[in-house]
Amino acid sequence: MFDVQKVRADFPILKQEVNGKPLVYFDNGATSQTPQQVIDTIVDYYSRYNANIHRGVHTLSQLATDAYEIARTKIQYHFNAKHSYEIILTSGTTESINLVANGFASILQKGDEIIVSALEHHSNIVPWQMLCEHTGAVLKVIPMSMEGELLMEAYDALLSNKTKLVFCNHISNALGTINPIESIIKKAHEVGAAVLIDGAQACPHLKPDVQALNVDFYVASAHKMCGPTGVGMLYGKEEWLRKLPPYKGGGEMIATVSFEKTTYADLPHKFEAGTPNICGGIAFGAAVDYMNHIGFDAIAKQEQELLEYGTQKLQEIEGVTIYGPSDLTKKASVISFNVEGIHPYDIGTIIDKLGIAVRTGHHCAQPIMDFFKIPGTIRASFAFYNTKEEIDIFVEAVKKAKTMLS
Repeated sequence: MFDVQKVRADFPILKQEVNGKPLVYFDNGATSQTPQQVIDTIVDYYSRYNANIHRGVHTLSQLATDAYEIARTKIQYHFNAKHSYEIILTSGTTESINLVANGFASILQKGDEIIVSALEHHSNIVPWQMLCEHTGAVLKVIPMSMEGELLMEAYDALLSNKTKLVFCNHISNALGTINPIESIIKKAHEVGAAVLIDGAQACPHLKPDVQALNVDFYVASAHKMCGPTGVGMLYGKEEWLRKLPPYKGGGEMIATVSFEKTTYADLPHKFEAGTPNICGGIAFGAAVDYMNHIGFDAIAKQEQELLEYGTQKLQEIEGVTIYGPSDLTKKASVISFNVEGIHPYDIGTIIDKLGIAVRTGHHCAQPIMDFFKIPGTIRASFAFYNTKEEIDIFVEAVKKAKTMLS
């Protein structure tokens, strides 16, 4: 049985007060909180076996190397990658996307086409724009509806034998929309295009199976999954990872170096130049363990109940507009909304004084806000450790802010 109070006890930060009020943390879309089990892993590393990896014969180096590679294997199993070396440990989703974009700079030619969705985070737009500027490739966009869903008939029309790469997020960070990535991947493959899926917002809520999806690249960040900041992963099919050139030069990614020629290390080290975030990688593995211990079925059930309850309560407030799919089975646990006549920043500032953390602004998704002709939204994003009682506090705070600002 899922016991939310028992789960909350794992998160030290949730016990504190902010501005004299109990913390209500509804900014999980930006970063999740970290359980004591993961914090203990970080402390254990720095207290007991802090050393560089893959390079030393001494005991601490071997302990650190083993722990780091065990974490890679945990991540492999979690995402069901075929091989552990298909998991490249990076600084996060943004670096993972840039790694792939950099690799395609040597593959794309002028006139080739790449497709992005209208629901993307800036980190899944800007690197591809830079790639187009460098190669002469053409960027095309899958449009969205007023419901915040992709127009799949338009996607079908965009695909052609010129399409070389398609990329979209699994779940929108700004609206919570769950995109039909299975269909997106299948249709792209039918025209010979590769597919990258940004899973940053999906991985806290569900458990992707990269082999079942048949996706070419899938990226994620640990800090969205109860892990530390500054670490994430790129899954890539072996055939693609062998085809792409190294992203950075330096130590660890080499096989041999001379002033005449350098040869590169095998996967995954080919893409992991320099000393990595060793502790972060190990803690990423611990975070994966923690979330699997909670169970993704339990996580999904709890978060869906919060989404339904929060949506109902906010809709009772006059003047509230919620953006994104009205069918809540097509959304993750995000409510992105505005109050008529009030700037989202003003609401966010007032409810912060009441101890409530939400995100306000464009959420690094300016094209979405431009589509709706709004400056931004108030985004409440829930995690499995949140409660309906917290939603009640949040809704009352929004009502109070509305009264003050009207």
